[in-house]
Amino acid sequence: MLMMVRPALLALALLTAAPATADTLRIATEGAFPPWNAVDAGGQLQGFEIDLARDLCRRMEADCDVVAQDWDGILPGLQQGRYDAVMAAVSITAERARVVDFSTAYAADLGTFAVRSGSPLAAALPQLDRIDLAAPTPAAAEALAAIDRLLAGKRVGVQISTTHARVLAELFRSATVRSYDTADHAALDLAAGRLDAVLTARSSVEAMVKAGQPIAAAGPLMAGGPLGQGAAAAVRKGDPLAGRLSAAIEAAGHDGTTAALSRKWFGFDLSLPR
Repeated sequence: MLMMVRPALLALALLTAAPATADTLRIATEGAFPPWNAVDAGGQLQGFEIDLARDLCRRMEADCDVVAQDWDGILPGLQQGRYDAVMAAVSITAERARVVDFSTAYAADLGTFAVRSGSPLAAALPQLDRIDLAAPTPAAAEALAAIDRLLAGKRVGVQISTTHARVLAELFRSATVRSYDTADHAALDLAAGRLDAVLTARSSVEAMVKAGQPIAAAGPLMAGGPLGQGAAAAVRKGDPLAGRLSAAIEAAGHDGTTAALSRKWFGFDLSLPR
């Protein structure tokens, strides 16, 4: 008789049965997207993904070397063999899956706008709890159209080569888009009045607020569609490391480690159910 095995328990079994390894994994992260990944005052990498990467390496019995890499070159660097994996809030999308393989997703954030505190946009942008961009309801579709009209002629910042940039290109074409190498640089221009809004992750907006920037979240929370299917580790096409990482991610989700790290760094749980 065949028995159904829960994926999380299967992942634990795979990790237990796998032979010990003595390999060193080089994992790239951006180091400029707090609290996912950042560099502290002492020049050391820190953040949710840094702690999670080290936990995953421990589970895989591999040495772990986490290095910083600029966002716009992070996936090309992976393809060139400069490191073995990327953990940098990389959302799974069909476009990216054509050039890299992904592990199981370990967290999922929502997209939203940041505006200056007291900006008229804060009150004008529609306030919906959540919009599924893959299948918006009629009310959500109406809200998205209203946002596009409100952003006409507005300067909206976004980090280059991100899913948020894709959302602007596909849904909010009326905006005057200004691209930045990091979300932090966009936030600085927003605070200085050189931008009207920034589209980024909810956790990134909250990090800006905690850092003392005169910024507030505005508009609906958005998920799915061009925002992808959650953040995962990226590896080169055909690399079996994706399977090893997935098993470790399942185990970390099953025993509550990912949720605990999420609460530590974000203040709420971005981990995915296992």
